[in-house]
Amino acid sequence: MRTIYVGTRQSALALTQTGHVIDSLKEICAQAGIECTFEIRKIVTKGDRILDVTLSKVGGKGLFVKEIEQALQNGEIDMAVHSMKDVPSARADGLIIGAVPKRVDPRDALITKGVNSLEDLPQGARIGTSSLRRAAQLLAARPDLKVESLRGNIDSRLRKLTEEGFDAVVLAAAGLIRMGWEDRISAYLPPALCIPAVGQGALGIECRGGDDFMVDLLGRLNHEETALAVRAERAFLSRLNGGCQVPIGAHAVLAGGEASRPALTLAGMVGRPDGSGLLREERSGHDPEALGLELAEALIARGADRILAEAAQSAES
Repeated sequence: MRTIYVGTRQSALALTQTGHVIDSLKEICAQAGIECTFEIRKIVTKGDRILDVTLSKVGGKGLFVKEIEQALQNGEIDMAVHSMKDVPSARADGLIIGAVPKRVDPRDALITKGVNSLEDLPQGARIGTSSLRRAAQLLAARPDLKVESLRGNIDSRLRKLTEEGFDAVVLAAAGLIRMGWEDRISAYLPPALCIPAVGQGALGIECRGGDDFMVDLLGRLNHEETALAVRAERAFLSRLNGGCQVPIGAHAVLAGGEASRPALTLAGMVGRPDGSGLLREERSGHDPEALGLELAEALIARGADRILAEAAQSAES
C-alpha cells in the first residue's frame, strides 16, 4: 500500500479539482489492482499571498506553482495538481507534466446582475477581471467599458460583483463548472470574441521525471486530444515568451485528420491592455509544437513583439 502525497493550492476551486483528479486516479488504481491511498497537502503560493496588487504588477512566472514545484522537488509531495494556465512554459528541473486530463469548457464566462450578453451591458459598465488578456479583448469589443482589476479566489470575486458595485465580472467558465456554479453564468464569451488563456480549462498533473511509478500511473490519466491542443498553445506562448504581464491568448481544437495524425486549428491573439493594436491569427497543422511556433511567427511579423515589449515595460513601471 503506497500513500501518494498530492500538492495543491488551498482555494476551494483548487481543492475541488484536486478531488476530481484523485477520484479518477482511485478508479484507475482499482481497475489496475494497484493499492494506494492519497493525502492532500495544501501549499500557499506567492500568487495566493499577494492579493492587493494586479497580477501584471506582481511580475514573474509561476506565481501559483513555484512553491508547489519546490515541494515536489524536495520529495514532500509525489504529484501536484495545477490549473494548466498557471504553469510556465519552461519546466522546473527534474519535473514533468505526467498527465493532462480531459479539458473542461475553455471559454471565459460573463457574470452579471441581470443582463444576458456583453452587448446588453449599459454604456460605461464596470467589469472586474484579473486578466490583461480579457481586458484587451473586452475593450476591443466595447471601448466604453470600464475594466478594473479584480483579484481573489473565485468565490470572493463573485461576492465582489455585488459588494463593490461592478456591473459584471469575467471568470474562466471551467472554474465555475467544476464548482457546480454554472447557473451563475450569464453568457459564455466565444473564442471569436475573447480567445482564452493558454491551457484554460485544462489541468496539468506534475510529478518527478524519475518517479517511474507516478509517471506510469499519471500516464493512464492523460487525455491525448487535450494534451495535443495544450502543447500547441504552450508552444505559441513559449515563442512569445509571455506571462500574466502581457495580453496573450491561444486556443487549439482538433480539426479532424487521421487518428494517428490528427489535425489541429490554433487561434492566437496579442494586444495592448487598453484594447488597441489587437492582433489575431489562426493556423492549422498536424505537429502541435510546429503549429504554435508558426502562429507566433505570424503575429511577430505583424508587430506582436513590439506590443509585448511595450506591455512588459508598462507592467514593470
